[in-house]
Amino acid sequence: MRPTMKDVAEAAGVALKTVSRVVNGEPGVRPATAERVREAIARLGYRRNESARMLRSGRTSTIGLVIEDVADPFYSGLSRAVEDAAIRHGCLLLTGSSGEDPARERELVLAFCNRRVDGLIVVPAGDDHAYLRPELEAGVPAVFVDRPPGPGLDADTVLCDNAGGAALAVRHLLAGGHRRIAFLGDSPAIYTATERLRGYRETLGELFDERLVAMHPPTPESVRADLERMLALEDPPTALFTGNGRITVTVLRAMCGRWLPLVGFDDFELADLLSPGVTVVAQDPVGMGRMAADLLFRRIAGDRGPAEHVRLPVRLVVRGSVAR
Repeated sequence: MRPTMKDVAEAAGVALKTVSRVVNGEPGVRPATAERVREAIARLGYRRNESARMLRSGRTSTIGLVIEDVADPFYSGLSRAVEDAAIRHGCLLLTGSSGEDPARERELVLAFCNRRVDGLIVVPAGDDHAYLRPELEAGVPAVFVDRPPGPGLDADTVLCDNAGGAALAVRHLLAGGHRRIAFLGDSPAIYTATERLRGYRETLGELFDERLVAMHPPTPESVRADLERMLALEDPPTALFTGNGRITVTVLRAMCGRWLPLVGFDDFELADLLSPGVTVVAQDPVGMGRMAADLLFRRIAGDRGPAEHVRLPVRLVVRGSVAR
C-alpha cells in the first residue's frame, strides 16, 4: 500500500490538517513542524494524490504541445522553450508529433483534451480546426504557433515573418548580381512554404520564372532531380533560395561537388563551419515557443481579452555561400 497523508501525520506526530498545509504549500505551520513533516514524507516515500487535487482545483497542471516533428531542430528548440515555461509554472508538458498529418494532429489534440489539459499549443498540420471549437467554447485555451489556424477560428497565434524573410534572401542574391534565382520549397499545402514562395515571387517581380520553382516534400532523390532539371535549362539558375533548413541540408548533399550560391531559410547546426559558410534567414524558434507559452499561461490565468496575433521578425545572417 502506498503511504497516505494519515500515515505521514502519525509519523510526524502532527494533525492531518498540518500535513495538508505543508503538502499544499499553505501558510500557518511553524518552520520546525514543517521540517518534521517533510522528513516524514521523505522517509515514507509519500506522494500527493494528484487525482484528488485535480478534482478539488479543476486543473490538471498539464499543457499539450502538438508539433510537426520532434526530431526537427527547429521544433526541438521551440519545444524546449515551452517546456521551460511549463516548469516555471509548475506544469507538466505533454508533447506529440503530427508528421504533417491533419488526422494525426486532430487525434493528438483531442487525446490531450480528453486528459483535461489546462491549455494547448499547436503547430497546425491541416487547415480545418472546427473539431477544436467545442473545446475552446468549453474554456480550454489554445495558441497556434508557426502557422495560423484554419479559416473561421480566431485564436492567439505566434508566427514569424515568412514572406519578409524570403524577400531578405532574394534581395541579398539580387544585390550579388544574380537574376536567375531558383526556389526549392516544401509542400504548397504548408502555410510557411506558401508565404516564403510569396515573398520570393513578389521580390523577383518580372524576373520570376515558374520553371525555377519546385515545391513538394523534399527527399534526396527529388531535390537532385529538381536541381538537374533546372541546371539543364537553356538559361539555368545562378543561385538558389531554399525554403527551410532540411531542404538546405538536402541541397548541399545533392550538389555533390557542384556549387551554386545559396541562401537558406532557417539557420542550422554547422552552417557557419562549412566552407563556404551558408548564408541563412534566421528565425527564432525559442522566442516563438516562449511567446506562445507566455500567451497560453496568461489565458490559463484568466485573461479573456481579444485574440492576439504576434509576428516575430527574422534576420539575414550573411556568410560565404552567395559568392559567385
